[in-house]
Amino acid sequence: MAFPEFPAADNRATRLALAREDGCVIASPARTGRSAGRKIREHPLPKSDKPARPQPDKPARRSRAESREQAINQIVDVATQEFVEKGLAGARIDEIAGRATKRKIYYYFEGKEELYRAVLERAYKRVRESEGTVDIDAGSAADALRRLIEHEVHYHCEHPELVRLVMNENIHRAEHLKQIPGLPENNRRVIDRLEHILARGVAEGSFRKGIDPVELHLNMTALAFYNVSNQFTFAHNFDFDMTSEAAVERRAKQVADIVLAWVTQ
Repeated sequence: MAFPEFPAADNRATRLALAREDGCVIASPARTGRSAGRKIREHPLPKSDKPARPQPDKPARRSRAESREQAINQIVDVATQEFVEKGLAGARIDEIAGRATKRKIYYYFEGKEELYRAVLERAYKRVRESEGTVDIDAGSAADALRRLIEHEVHYHCEHPELVRLVMNENIHRAEHLKQIPGLPENNRRVIDRLEHILARGVAEGSFRKGIDPVELHLNMTALAFYNVSNQFTFAHNFDFDMTSEAAVERRAKQVADIVLAWVTQ
């Protein structure tokens, strides 16, 4: 049995969409019968007065290296808290993995000790980077040294995790610190800055000759360190404020006065 043939259906929706995109012109569909051959009337679409809605910029995709660095920093952030609170011996990977997946930890680190070394390395890197932001060229050498000393006191008070990590690593006799390649060279940066300040002070006639920059750093760090390492015991024993903003500001000026009295003529 033969089926009658029908003209193909006019896909009006498709034509309408194309018309809107190309010229905002809609052509009435062709009809059969009496309307065949009739001229098609064109109807221009009204244009909207509303401005085109701006398309939001898509955030730039992070590179693989950036994604890796972000993942490692997130793990190290959580691990830092764990090591600060419990030390290397008491810290547990399972506890760290409570907020960062265990699988991800072992993807980037072989185990707890390597993760601990990453925590130490970043803590030292950050304090060295912070010292690099201090202007040591403006004013006199004494002004430059005062700025750096006061910065040390404030930094240690604002980052007690550094003090706790250093105290814990001294219990281990720097066993893990010695396994971090390039760390002594990185720490040398602050000695180079102090050496520069001392040379300026001697040339200006304000500093004594023969001051060892390593000993200078030792004295600065010791006085800044104590304010954090012993804040609870000292505050309890002598009912003394060591943590308020005013107390830290006063202590920073005192430490600078003490060190400058030692290096000046």
